[in-house]
Amino acid sequence: MKVSRRKNVRAGIDLSPMLDVIFQLILFFLVSTTFAVLPGIKLNLPESATSENTEASGVTISVEEDGTMFFNEEQITEDQLSLKLKEVELGPYTTETYPVSISADYNVKNGTLVKIFDVLRMNSFSAVSLRTTDKK
Repeated sequence: MKVSRRKNVRAGIDLSPMLDVIFQLILFFLVSTTFAVLPGIKLNLPESATSENTEASGVTISVEEDGTMFFNEEQITEDQLSLKLKEVELGPYTTETYPVSISADYNVKNGTLVKIFDVLRMNSFSAVSLRTTDKK
């Protein structure tokens, strides 16, 4: 009697549907995720219990603890600040209404802030706000 051997059946798993689902999940999370734009300048802002939100447009002058100054994200010196303010395109604003935000580290010397305010006043900018964090 002849015994026939059964052929070995190799079972395989089709991964295509699983890859399609994973790809769609990745696309969903990429599209639905909101990315926060964090400033590249690290500051320890002072706390304030009476702080208010201000307009985000305009110019931001940042001062680090060691006195390094930034005009928006460009590093400048105190002498270059006046020149940068004169180059600002005001659009529908005037110098009196153009928003200027000052972000100064908690440990920045008062003299540095006074110099910045002097330069702003000499260039007729008066809509100036100081950035702070909410008091906890």
